[in-house]
Amino acid sequence: MKFTIHADGGSRSNPGPAGAGAMIRDELGNSVASVSKFLGTRTNNFAEYEAVILAFEELLKLVPEGKRGKTEVVVKMDSELVVKQMNGLYKVKHPVMKEQQARLAHNAAAFGTVSFAHVPRAENSDADALANAAMDRGA
Repeated sequence: MKFTIHADGGSRSNPGPAGAGAMIRDELGNSVASVSKFLGTRTNNFAEYEAVILAFEELLKLVPEGKRGKTEVVVKMDSELVVKQMNGLYKVKHPVMKEQQARLAHNAAAFGTVSFAHVPRAENSDADALANAAMDRGA
């Protein structure tokens, strides 16, 4: 099995009203789940991490436990910071972000192969729309 997660988070002001959104697609490109959640007042970086965490929580519900170890997950997001931190290229220093990274790493560890890729904002429009819808609902 193979899934692609497109994730995005944002805040209006930093910190400010924040939202997280993600689209999960199967290997054929079909949408199998999505998330869109208002996060209250948070930073942009918190929201970026939360979007991926929420997506993995949905994926944990979709993939039976016995198949998770054989499942490949590709995470695509326009947050270069989160991608580089999850790929071990940047250190996470802020205590709250360390907690977010640990939550994400824990969820990702349930799956066989997980990779993180930076994509231009234009290639992440579904996730961006879901994050903005969450911020709109919370405003």
